[in-house]
Amino acid sequence: MKTYIQFILKIYTTALINIFLIFFSLIFILNLLTELEFFKEIQVSPFYPLYLSLINTPMFVFEMFPFIFLISTQVFFNNLFSNNEMNIFKYSGLKNSKIFSILSIATFLLGIFLVFIFYNFSSNLKYFYLGLKSNYTTDNKYLAVITNNGLWIKDINDNKTLMINAAKINKNELQDAYISEFNSNYEIIRNIQSKKINISEKEWVIENAEIFIENYKINEEKLYLKTNYNYEIIQNLFSNMSSLSIFELIEMRNNYKKLNYSLTEVDLQIIKLISYPIFFVLMVIFSGIIMMNTKNFKSKNLKITIGLFFSVIIYYINNFFYVLGNTEKISILTAVTIPLLIFTLINLILLKNLNVK
Repeated sequence: MKTYIQFILKIYTTALINIFLIFFSLIFILNLLTELEFFKEIQVSPFYPLYLSLINTPMFVFEMFPFIFLISTQVFFNNLFSNNEMNIFKYSGLKNSKIFSILSIATFLLGIFLVFIFYNFSSNLKYFYLGLKSNYTTDNKYLAVITNNGLWIKDINDNKTLMINAAKINKNELQDAYISEFNSNYEIIRNIQSKKINISEKEWVIENAEIFIENYKINEEKLYLKTNYNYEIIQNLFSNMSSLSIFELIEMRNNYKKLNYSLTEVDLQIIKLISYPIFFVLMVIFSGIIMMNTKNFKSKNLKITIGLFFSVIIYYINNFFYVLGNTEKISILTAVTIPLLIFTLINLILLKNLNVK
């Protein structure tokens, strides 16, 4: 039995590595074409787009792992059928359910490695990539971070620099905010303090503002301040979750909670990542069942096409619920668990007669 397990894992691992390398190569080429287009009018080293493409590719590959597992499983079973090894297993008393169990356990363990090691490595590369790429974009005037001390924003507008700190953000409002305004020489112009600032538009409405100019204090019932930000822009600045490791996401969640900022997106990303190993297993089982039910088809391409067709549908159903959760149409837990439960139910129904195949 140990020999059979080693043999199955060897074929499966080989298929995974080969499909992974194919996906990595294709995504790298697509990224390279994108970077070459971006830098066509910017003078940089010929190797710079190549370098950026390389460090940006792993995160895209991670997003493709459901399909990598899917196709790898199809290749695995196709190899077994082609060499009549499935019949050998059958006559040796190795049931189909045992093969699926071996693949499932291996995939689950690999999924844990991918989420906690590969994803964290890829997110660090993505963060580094975004930092390098920002040197060649016009978005440098936008800078916002969330720390234990609340929300910090740097804004450059009309040759003036604003440094903004708010204890909390609640929908379209900054609460307990303090604003320092500097001229082009970074000399202080004025400080503004307010309990509540409406940021629904780029022209902020500061209510009951306390303005400090040198040694003078001025009170304004309403003060209007032009900025490059509104609530939507601030929210979008924190939407690139792929540049954060799972541990950084957890830390961000804690900071969001202190700030009273919406936890929906970060919670959804964390739960989605944690559920990935299960999703990978379900993809492998589903792909294997498709191959078992189409083993008599002569066309190998037809088998793969059928598997891809149904798996793409499942993938987009999963993303559909993800969008519903992200827009708060349904709860986050529902958005993640419902697709998994549906997928699990389908697999259980199809697995019913597995050993007689």
